[in-house]
Amino acid sequence: MDDQKFLDFAEDTIVNYYNDVLHQPITKDKVFIVWSCKTLQNNKAILATHSKDKLLFELTYNGDKKEAYLDTYDKINNRVVEV
Repeated sequence: MDDQKFLDFAEDTIVNYYNDVLHQPITKDKVFIVWSCKTLQNNKAILATHSKDKLLFELTYNGDKKEAYLDTYDKINNRVVEV
């Protein structure tokens, strides 16, 4: 899948997740891409939204199997670590 097609798919996937699973209406303009890459036939993106829930999403596309996997992360805490 080419880069732009994957990124569009990724944003649509997050919108559908909010609307269908979380039952929180959201539009595509509220989704932003934090990071993305393509290696050979595979794609990966980290996405977030402007929603107050602070969820972070990782979408991986396996080009060999033509499958996509969505992982959802929630921030548990933030603390200073001494260096």
